[in-house]
Amino acid sequence: MTTGAIYGNFKNRDELLHRTRPDYWAPVSPRVKPGATFAEAMHARAEATLAAIPERTTAAVGRLTGLAYALTSDDLRARVRDVTAASYEFGAEWLSTLGDESELPMPPAQLVRVIHALIEGFVLQRILTPDLCPDEVFFAAFGALAQKTSSNTATPTPKRNR
Repeated sequence: MTTGAIYGNFKNRDELLHRTRPDYWAPVSPRVKPGATFAEAMHARAEATLAAIPERTTAAVGRLTGLAYALTSDDLRARVRDVTAASYEFGAEWLSTLGDESELPMPPAQLVRVIHALIEGFVLQRILTPDLCPDEVFFAAFGALAQKTSSNTATPTPKRNR
């Protein structure tokens, strides 16, 4: 297939990247049994993240290329923002179904962002340096989120230095 034949199906490169994103970097979806505890859900999240690595390894260059291109396009960044916001909303709602929110280490709207950053960071680091990110690190990180602390409440947001 020629480049023209591919691009002929899309308005522009932004549209192509936006439409293909879910196909080559699908969300990590754990299998969590109904009634599971938050700790069980985090263990399942670690398992699902590890299971996604082979597929994501083959897609990593495309994913990173798309992200780099998105940084140069206000329109594409806005689309990425909208898709990510919808994903965060869905994830926060899912976290809220896992039982008493006081058992979570932070509010669901914050926690979903932390989980997303863990997944993205760990997957890319594992692809780059597999020996430095063994399976036990994934399980330890997600397990740490499930540890009961003396005060599982939100901490104030620090002011950003500019």
